[in-house]
This record gives sequence, structure tokens and C-alpha cells, in this order.
Amino acid sequence: MSMYDMGLTPCAVNHIALTPLSFLERTAAVYPEYPAVIHGSIRRNWSETYQRCRQLASALSGRGIGKGDTVAVMLPNIPAMLEAHFGVPMIGAVLNTLNVRLDAEAIAFMLGHGEAKVLICDREFHEVIRDALALLDNPPLVIDVDDPEYGEGEATSELDYEAFLAEGNPNFEWLWPEDEWQAISLNYTSGTTGNPKGVVYHHRGAYLNSLGNQMTWSMGQHPVYLWTLPMFHCNGWCYPWTVTALAGVHVFLRRVDPQKILTLIREHQVSHLCGAPIVLNALINMPDEAKAAIDHPVNAMVAGAAPPAKVIGDVEKMGIKVTHVYGLTEVYGPVTVCAWHEEWDALTLEERATLKSRQGVRYPTLEGVMVADIQTLKPVAKDGKTIGEIFMRGNTVMKGYLKNPEATAEAFESGWFHTGDLGVCHPNGYIEIKDRLKDIIISGGENISTIELEDVLYKHPAILEVSVVAKPDERWGESPCAFITLKQSEYATEQEIVEYCREHLAGFKIPKTIIFTNLPKTSTGKVQKYVLRDWAKKL
Repeated sequence: MSMYDMGLTPCAVNHIALTPLSFLERTAAVYPEYPAVIHGSIRRNWSETYQRCRQLASALSGRGIGKGDTVAVMLPNIPAMLEAHFGVPMIGAVLNTLNVRLDAEAIAFMLGHGEAKVLICDREFHEVIRDALALLDNPPLVIDVDDPEYGEGEATSELDYEAFLAEGNPNFEWLWPEDEWQAISLNYTSGTTGNPKGVVYHHRGAYLNSLGNQMTWSMGQHPVYLWTLPMFHCNGWCYPWTVTALAGVHVFLRRVDPQKILTLIREHQVSHLCGAPIVLNALINMPDEAKAAIDHPVNAMVAGAAPPAKVIGDVEKMGIKVTHVYGLTEVYGPVTVCAWHEEWDALTLEERATLKSRQGVRYPTLEGVMVADIQTLKPVAKDGKTIGEIFMRGNTVMKGYLKNPEATAEAFESGWFHTGDLGVCHPNGYIEIKDRLKDIIISGGENISTIELEDVLYKHPAILEVSVVAKPDERWGESPCAFITLKQSEYATEQEIVEYCREHLAGFKIPKTIIFTNLPKTSTGKVQKYVLRDWAKKL
């Protein structure tokens, strides 16, 4: 034993489980009167918010909910969702945020698989929840949220959320986790093939990734954060905890509406927002007079899909500073960032946008990331060309998949988390995604990156959105198929698109098929490529 260990064992004085719940306690003590919540006409400070979270915890405890029990929520971006992120784990229970766009069968599977004992639900989702509950043998206790900003719909239960909170004690003595490895939340993957997998987060990872967000974005005290990102998605990338730690203001938005986003940015002097590239794209295509609402510094963190350089460039022209991050549900949301270098400011807008479209380097709170050969796990050459899979390891990787040890073992094989994303590593160590492992097109033995094709097509002046997938091809095995949405009042023919591609791409990369249509998307703005692949097969 080293002399540095003799008589120096960890104890309650110097070794305490990390938990993001501590952020709320501190903020409410230091800044009790500072604004915490803005939602329509609702205004609450941090003292009031802390009390409501403790009431929720107390009321749940009074109903017999405790450590290891699952509390599911089917909520849009409203104050009750923020309260659930603290109130549920305050009693050792696990928060399961449900994707509000899913159908009854998927919701029923998640409620059953996660063994939810309570479901807190907004009235907007009355019908799908009713149908989901009908599929369960042991339905959970349902609590109805009547959000004044919605103001319609049928109650999902006779038990009202505000009445339920009134059952609780605002001074409730909540429980610190006994172990930071204790589960804090359950997030289900999209389940595009088979049943979705339940990703389990722990208190330590949630705490660290919350700090990683702040460090990466250089967020100061009291940010004004607009909820354009669905809070159910990876627990809102851990921002319910990050913004709370910084005594910021949570500005809620039930659904993405570009005009309302611009209005709220100006009205409340919003400083930060997050979202998929589609959110930024919606802002770009607003009329110039609407975009003039942005008259102060605004920071946007974008992830969810590789953003085209054109989109990043157009957003920065509006005065919004873009930070590009990358992550997955299995790693608490974003864990890499395109960390900026001041010397890059001297580059042209197009050159800066191209650099910003890279996924970058690891967060300070992620211990390892590499692009490596799928078979050998040896890092690929840092030449920006050699493709490998992206692997990660560290304290912000999930505990594993709930009740699925085989899938967990497969994802963690050889001591790394296998992301399933293909990328390259540039000479400066910055990674850049080229495709999902399942999305890469192999045409005549050549690998074609759908992201590269999409990046080129996004620069066409008539194209609003585009997604490229593999289409079965008798001669080549697979060929690129581009699904395109044109801008309003713009027109382009298939031949014009092909000619445009011919000017910018090698011949074998040019899409063999072009379809003009609206793109199917998930609730987080990601294009549902599996749907497009089905369409392509049927062509």
C-alpha cells in the first residue's frame, strides 16, 4: 500500500456520489428569486421551481414510488417536463421520457418493457395513450397535465397534475443517490428495426455531460435557453440539468414553429438554443423581415445529423453562431464538438462552414474517441480519406441496454462503444462522419457517402431538403437515389439536378434516381432513411 493511501480512505466528508440533482439545490439557494421558467404567461423563479420539484418527489413517494421504479412521461417541452427531470430521481426513481411522435404499439412496448408504475401525460396525446394503455395488462397510474398553452383535448386521467403536486410537501427531504452508478433515466432508441432498446443513464454520466455542455459551449451564468430541442430526446442532451446548474432561464416551446422561435428569441433575448439541422433550415427559409428579429448574439448548437456546410453558412449570415456537436442516445447526447480555432476566423464563410460541418474532437468529459478499422480496431490513417467506424469510451457512455445483455455486450465489444457511424480522421485529429454503417452505398465495389452527396445537393439554389439512400441496382448492386424537396416557388427538373451533380461529383457518385417529394422525419427532425430505403426498393 502506498503512503498516499494509508489512513486516507474515502469517506462521507470527501467522497460523495455525483448527481445533477445537486445543481437545482445550489441554484435555488444562491439565486432563489432569479427567473427559471418562461412558458406563455407562466413565470416562475428558482425557489418556486425547486419547491415544485420537491412536491413532485414527495407526491410520488406518497403513492409508493421509490428507488428503481420507473416513472414515464409523455410530455412536450413544458415546465412539467423540467420538474420531472428532478422530482423523479429525487426519490431514486428512474425517468423514462417517451417520444411524443410514436404510435400506441411502440408506447405500449416501452411502458411494459420499462415496467412503468406512473405515467405523466399531456392532453395532446390522449388518444395514443388511451390506445397504448389498452394493450397493457398492468397499466400504470396516469396523471393528466392540462397545459394552458395547449388548452384543449380530453383529460388522460381524472388525476390532475397540479392536484397531484398538492399532495406533496414543498420542503420534502429528497434522497441523494447512494451510488453515482445508480440509474437516473431510461431512453429508448428509435427502433427502426425490431423493438427499440432501452438505454440506461446513471447519475455520474448525467452530471459529467451537463458540465461538458457548459465547458464546450463556454456558457456563462444565467443563459436564456430556448427549448427548440425535444426534451424527451436524450433528456434534452442533458440541458435540463446544464441550464439549471448555471441558474439560467428555461424558455419553453411546445412545438417547433420558426416564426415563434424568432419571436421568442427577440422577446426574451434568448442566448442559446439546440436542435437538428432541420430547425436551422426552417429559420433560413423565413422571410428576411422575420429574420431581422435576431438583433443580439445567439448561439445554436446543432447535431442529430451531419449539417450541410451550406446550412451552417446561411445560419451564420443571420447572426447565429453555430457550434456543431455529435453524439448518440447511448452517450447522453452530444460528446464531440467541432472545437473552433481563432485563426479559422480569417477564412471565407464557405471555408468556415466546411470546417464547422465536421464532428470534431471529444468533449473534455469523454475519455476516448477514435476512427478505427471495424475488424481490427486499429486507428485509421489521419488523412481525411480512410473510412473507419467511430468508437468511444468514457464516463458518459450508458450503463447498457435494459434487459438486453447480448446487445450491451455487442455494443461494448473489445472495450469500446461501437457507434455504427462511419467517418474519417483529418490530420488535425478532427473526425468527420461519412455515413451510418447501414447507410453507406456500395456501387460497383465503390463506397459512396450519402452525406457527401447530400452536401453537394444542398448547395443547389432550388433545393430545400435532400436525403440520399441506396437503391437496388441489377448492374451495380446499389446506386444512389436522391429524394428532394424543393423550395417554395422554385422549380428544377431531374435532368437539371443530374447536370448539376455532374459538375461537382465523380460520375459513379451521381444519383441514378431522383424523386421530388416531402421527406419523412422523426420528431427530432432526423430524416427517416429506413422509410426512404423502402420507397427506393419499391421503385
